[in-house]
Amino acid sequence: MSLVIRKAEERDAPAIFNFIRDLAEYERLAHEVDATQADIAKALFGPAPRVFADIAEWDGEAAGFALWFYNFSTFRGRHGIYLEDLFVRPAFRSRGIGKALLRHLARRCIDEDLARLEWWVLDWNEPALQVYRSIGAVPMDEWTVQRVTGEALRHLAEEP
Repeated sequence: MSLVIRKAEERDAPAIFNFIRDLAEYERLAHEVDATQADIAKALFGPAPRVFADIAEWDGEAAGFALWFYNFSTFRGRHGIYLEDLFVRPAFRSRGIGKALLRHLARRCIDEDLARLEWWVLDWNEPALQVYRSIGAVPMDEWTVQRVTGEALRHLAEEP
């Protein structure tokens, strides 16, 4: 059995979109997905992409993916990587594919002199938390995520 991690290509857009939907279903958030396959393809493969993806293939079959983008730490004065989504199809779990995707991004951080690799995880996702603890990830408990979206975002943009 062989694992290959490669940069996503435009032909991967349907698989990536399916991974996103499967992840949302797993996270019990399918009702929040309003992106289309065309949206994802445009974001990843349009003229000036600001988001990127890597595909994990097991014996030539798409087994998982990582979707990420560059962020910036003013405290460190350097960019980092924010991992938006990491997903391995259930049939391919427990083979080290998720860790391999994380390792691939960690290598990118080292090669590009990036300050950090970070992501969010749902607090009930114990299988993922165990993997993250095993690789030395540290929870940022002192931070609270804030988000403005939908009507609140429109209202904020229009406030004087």
